[in-house]
Amino acid sequence: MTRHPMFGIFLALFGALAITPDTLFMRWSAMGGAEMVAWRGLLMGATLLLAWLVFRRRHLRGDLRAIACGAGLLVVLSQTCNAVLFATGIAVAPVPVVLFSVATVPVFSALLSWMLLGERTHWSTWVTIVAVLAGIGVAVFGAPSGGVWGHPLLGAAAGLGVALSLALSFVIIRRTKQLPILLAVGVGALLAGLLGLAWSGPQAMAGGHVWAIALSGGLVLPVSFFSLSLASRYTQASNVSLLMLLETILGPIWVWAGIGVAPTRAMLVGGGIVIGSLAVYLWYAAQRQARVRGLAPSSGSSSDDEGHVSPATPTPAMATGSVAQ
Repeated sequence: MTRHPMFGIFLALFGALAITPDTLFMRWSAMGGAEMVAWRGLLMGATLLLAWLVFRRRHLRGDLRAIACGAGLLVVLSQTCNAVLFATGIAVAPVPVVLFSVATVPVFSALLSWMLLGERTHWSTWVTIVAVLAGIGVAVFGAPSGGVWGHPLLGAAAGLGVALSLALSFVIIRRTKQLPILLAVGVGALLAGLLGLAWSGPQAMAGGHVWAIALSGGLVLPVSFFSLSLASRYTQASNVSLLMLLETILGPIWVWAGIGVAPTRAMLVGGGIVIGSLAVYLWYAAQRQARVRGLAPSSGSSSDDEGHVSPATPTPAMATGSVAQ
């Protein structure tokens, strides 16, 4: 079915805005990392798997066969790691540091496309890597440790792990068109929830404010996740990645407004370096992709529902679509 050319953009914008208060709900829950992993994973997994049963009821066997392959299992594993690391990072470190680190997904996508798909890595990718690592370093080492701030270095490590997991998932999803996204992401989230439950124990699950984490895992994550994943099928993934930076910007503001924890000057400076570098990188990648399309309009390309031309093999800019947490 043909859709309006702006459908993917607006869907990605909706998903990106929907996920921005996620970290505030996590902080409002006042739970530890294991409890948040358990609640978020179980609720998100159950919601997505229920949606899969409803919307894909005529394709259940085919979807199960598709997810049982190597690509499907890698996506499930990536989503499990993403869910565990993100909740753990938010529990132990400043929210801005974690989100700045997670924002490096486009760079990891480019590197993984080079490593796994044999795509050439442009010099702009290496420059961006240096810039974003410098920005994260400013945010991490300029932030105080202990007390309300937790452990910035651990948060940066967790955020980078999330970015790597997401990038691997996105590259595989973009490469494997027949992979059922709802099932793969739902199973990955559910496995993370079971790991969190085994880690925390059932008795600890009643601690904190369950309503806040229920909103996060049962509503915010499934809605935003599905919207962003679907959007990457209707617009260039670089557009989705750029809109995802809204969470990096608005997430700390939500936390500041909700619990009064303002980012430090070092966090703001480091975050500005990260966001600015990524925005320039994504814009430049889109320009290069447009030039390549203009020079080679018939080199093994295909047209999507919008009339966009998509290469048979994903470029670094294309390999960054969708989201997870």
